[in-house]
Amino acid sequence: MASPKKKTSHKDKIGALRAMGMDELIKKLMESEDELMRARFKHATAALSDTASLKTMRREIARIQTVMNEKLRRV
Repeated sequence: MASPKKKTSHKDKIGALRAMGMDELIKKLMESEDELMRARFKHATAALSDTASLKTMRREIARIQTVMNEKLRRV
């Protein structure tokens, strides 16, 4: 029997993002937005089986943007 996947907590995700530099955050944001766009196209053509992933992707983008704003305000 396969071992269950360990869920990454919200705080772990934020901590990993805060450890990144601005260049890395910008790159990750662009990749995440591209991934969301592709998923939206799949959803529109009924090729996306996991529609909950759209919500997860939007939240990930919001987390990245939040960390970027935090870093900009510190400067």
